[in-house]
Amino acid sequence: MSESSQGDEVLRKIEREVQMREGAGKLLVACSRMEQALEAAKSLLTSNARILALLSQLQQIRKDQVFEEVRRNSGGLEILTKSHDHPIEEKTPCLGTLVMSDLRIPLMWKDTEYFSNKGEVHRCATFCLLQCGTEIQDTDLVMVDKTLTDICFEEPIVFNNVGPGFLLRVQLYSSFVMEETSTGTLGSRRGSRICAALGSAAVWGSVFGGDSAKLGSGSPPPSATLRSPKYCLLAQTTLKLQHVQEGFKSHDLSLAATEDDPFWVPLYGNICCRLLAQPFCMSQPIMSGQLQILQGQDPRCWTSVFGVLRGQELLCFQSQEDLKCEDEPLTVIPIKKDTLICASEDEPVHIQVWTRCQGEDFTYSLKTNTPEDTHHWTSVLWEHIHHMSQWKQCCDLPVKIDRVGPRKP
Repeated sequence: MSESSQGDEVLRKIEREVQMREGAGKLLVACSRMEQALEAAKSLLTSNARILALLSQLQQIRKDQVFEEVRRNSGGLEILTKSHDHPIEEKTPCLGTLVMSDLRIPLMWKDTEYFSNKGEVHRCATFCLLQCGTEIQDTDLVMVDKTLTDICFEEPIVFNNVGPGFLLRVQLYSSFVMEETSTGTLGSRRGSRICAALGSAAVWGSVFGGDSAKLGSGSPPPSATLRSPKYCLLAQTTLKLQHVQEGFKSHDLSLAATEDDPFWVPLYGNICCRLLAQPFCMSQPIMSGQLQILQGQDPRCWTSVFGVLRGQELLCFQSQEDLKCEDEPLTVIPIKKDTLICASEDEPVHIQVWTRCQGEDFTYSLKTNTPEDTHHWTSVLWEHIHHMSQWKQCCDLPVKIDRVGPRKP
């Protein structure tokens, strides 16, 4: 996609988010119940964050267009780059899928708060806003009071088309809920979506100009004492490639509020989750085709195979039919991050692979039917190893992530 087309697509996304923000603002005004207002305010904050991220992306696209125009006018000097950080000649690593799941934030109530059944009930509505690049997603609402020991967000959050240099920012927002409005009305600790929270066709029609009755008929009028909820940043953290590990891990939180703030909940100071990443180079076959592999030390003893480069292996089947029948490969050549690939000019022209497996060094010799195929296989192997070196430990984790679309706002 050209930069001009990318800019147009970003503009369309901004327009959609502006419409979402306007709708959330109207819903917030029309809400007659606190849980409706909490969902609408959350949607409003999320839309604002997405608009800011998209505007930043649009600014970068315009900046790249200016650099490209300068490069063309200067006769294509190689010293110019498309951006300050990414030279033109630099190879771009493949993208991947990032998934955060089982998100839990431990709480640490004081004994006087936890065991007391008297006095004011301190209750807050909380949710997390997650940003990776220009993509922003939010969790469901969770009501927090002294009966909870953890804030739990169970639904997985998926980010597609993520590079290995990703920065995943996780922000926890909180809004204090007045006691008189929280009793009964907010009995459920997990909020529903805006549409589900509204429920009343009369309210929906009054906001979006439908044929339903006015707000005053069929639904109670907005409460004169209902205050619009305000979400404030409670804590945040930023996760990187180094935080992708197998299993359930804990990460430090940076607090952005104090006990004196009305929206405060007693955080333990860390966030626990499963963070997985799978580069596309590990989830799908990279290349396949006819190869010949040298068997033994006799330079004349070449065996024809059908090679498939997939994950950290070059699978050599006796024929393509064996691959379709899922038979065991004839030979498996390990392709690791530290594997060396060299195109030998000795006759016959072939590809040499130096790799290490289980503490031992191995050398394999491959050749193709044409010099063009040899060059192609060599380039693909080099590029594949480069991708794995950028994604580091993610290539070694035994995970399988299905590519799914982001959650709908």
